[in-house]
Amino acid sequence: MLRSLVGSEMCIRDSPSMSELILHHYPTSPFAEKARLLLGFKGLSWRSVKISPVMPKPDLTALTGGYRKTPVLQVGADIYCDTALIARRLEQEKSSPALFPEGLEMISAAFAAWVDSVVFQHAVTLVFQPESAAVRFGKLPPEAVKAFMADRAGLFSGGSASRLPLEVAKHQWPTLMARLEQQLQREPGDFLFGQPSIADIALAHPLWFLKGTPVTAPLVDDYPAVAGWLARVLGFGHGSFTEMSAEEALEVSRSATPAALPDEQFVDPNGFKAGQQVVIAATDYGVDPVAGELLFAGTEELILRREDPRAGVVHVHFPRLGFRIQAQ
Repeated sequence: MLRSLVGSEMCIRDSPSMSELILHHYPTSPFAEKARLLLGFKGLSWRSVKISPVMPKPDLTALTGGYRKTPVLQVGADIYCDTALIARRLEQEKSSPALFPEGLEMISAAFAAWVDSVVFQHAVTLVFQPESAAVRFGKLPPEAVKAFMADRAGLFSGGSASRLPLEVAKHQWPTLMARLEQQLQREPGDFLFGQPSIADIALAHPLWFLKGTPVTAPLVDDYPAVAGWLARVLGFGHGSFTEMSAEEALEVSRSATPAALPDEQFVDPNGFKAGQQVVIAATDYGVDPVAGELLFAGTEELILRREDPRAGVVHVHFPRLGFRIQAQ
């Protein structure tokens, strides 16, 4: 869980800067933990805007145009959706230590994408099995639990992702962990591919999620090499952060000018061109569409221009992988 702020740090209320890294997240979100670890790995300072775990999220969607997943990274009037793209934006912010080390760019990114789909799918099913959910939600009122479960049902509606049956997750989990245990026992370094990378942080967050209750923690702790490796990755911490209100974040957006577009020369294979009105949405889950003017389509990134009464003119960034684009 996100570490609490104490002492003088809690009192820091600097005037917001247009170039500050602003993370919109909530403490118990596994993908938010991935983003927090990315920031910690890079040793970056950032502002923390807490959002609701469930819809509606009017302050967030004013920035994103409808994208509802957690987390979202804001830099001025540029809004970055999905941790895969957030990682690449943080690599631009600070190149060392590298999330995509030289010679490992493809394997680390591909492994992270596999984890974010396959391993995460298993972890969600295992975490929300009845015994674990009873502990996780034990202190919440019944109506809050009901609202959360209804929200998640909507989140997984309409996309390609489906909930893995519990018996399947239980059946397959030992194979996944045995392979990981073997890899970590044989790897000469302290991390998956010798040196730390996006692969380690991607794999850490679903295991961190499982560590959240005593029911599922043994699914990680029963593997000594995995448990030791996870402690090292979580040791990256979350960087240095101070709180910011949602209204302050919206004021930053309203007052800022979006950053210059990338200078990459790329011809979209489906013929999309800058200036078109399009809709972009995730394909797996949380498929809420975002409409706007396509400004840029590159090998990794899509950028939409949109205008909102509260957020002003924003550029909303999406990864190409895992998202679809359609003419409006």
